[in-house]
Amino acid sequence: MQKSKNIIIWLVLLVVLAGIFIFSLFMGRYMVSPAGVLKILWHSLRGLPQDSMDASVVMNIRLPRTILALLVGAGLATTGAAYQGLFQNPLVSPDVLGTSAGAAFGAVLGILLSGMDYRAMALSVIFGLLSVVLVFLLSMLSGQTTVISLVLSGMIVQALMNALISLSKYVADPTEKLPAITYWLMGSFISANYGLLKLVTIPILLGIAVIFALRWRINVLSMGDEECISLGIDPVKTRGAIIIACTLITAASVMATGVIGWVGLVIPHIARMLVGVDHNRLVPASALTGGAFMILVDVLARSITDSELPIGILTALIGAPFFAVLFWKRGK
Repeated sequence: MQKSKNIIIWLVLLVVLAGIFIFSLFMGRYMVSPAGVLKILWHSLRGLPQDSMDASVVMNIRLPRTILALLVGAGLATTGAAYQGLFQNPLVSPDVLGTSAGAAFGAVLGILLSGMDYRAMALSVIFGLLSVVLVFLLSMLSGQTTVISLVLSGMIVQALMNALISLSKYVADPTEKLPAITYWLMGSFISANYGLLKLVTIPILLGIAVIFALRWRINVLSMGDEECISLGIDPVKTRGAIIIACTLITAASVMATGVIGWVGLVIPHIARMLVGVDHNRLVPASALTGGAFMILVDVLARSITDSELPIGILTALIGAPFFAVLFWKRGK
């Protein structure tokens, strides 16, 4: 009975994700019929030439944007699920080690120096990785790299990077650079294209693959270091591998879309309601749910108003009330 229930849940998740993916290709201020979208995709698979406006909108604008939303949503949700198990805290999100703030500062610095180009994206990834290195160095000052020392070091690095972001905004040109920085920090998929996809697909998929391969060890890590050692698992090396994978995902996501909050915090809780707390099921369920959620939010962002809303605003408007209700129910 339980096995049949699990199969139904996975089928529903896959069907919902596929449906939302197709829905995003014909939904927007410029409508394309569902039949037209399917025809365009079929012709593209067969390599047939297409010169219509509908084909250009679907293949050159919406398809790369939807794929990017899927990757970022799945990556951030997977990272959130891994971190929550790793740090034994359901309130942990992908920015717990300062990766998001570090990557954001790198991009802000790039915008300040040269505008939003590939140099800014490179700086975003570099500073995201440097933030985690700094967290590890600070945590080692306590004598050993424990969960508590990592979290406290992450808080320090995050505060430092946020201060540097504020300083950068203070010295930015208020007519050109400051608006660009402010808008980018709110998150958006508006810059999605196939070139950007080539840059972020490998690090995000690689990070998800590592977490997926180690997902059963997260169950053991959540029981404490002594239990890990007794089962022959090195908690420091395992924790380090998972953190590196999460850092790759977070840095690549922030580089591509800006800072998008709440996804890595809320989506794992939704996945737990569906499949339970076992990370063997929780990690893939979080990836599927996060991808579907992010695509749906992106559709809303580009459809509900004439001017596109930043993704970060919508995820906060949706995530905060949901998390408040979840918190209230657990309290009862």
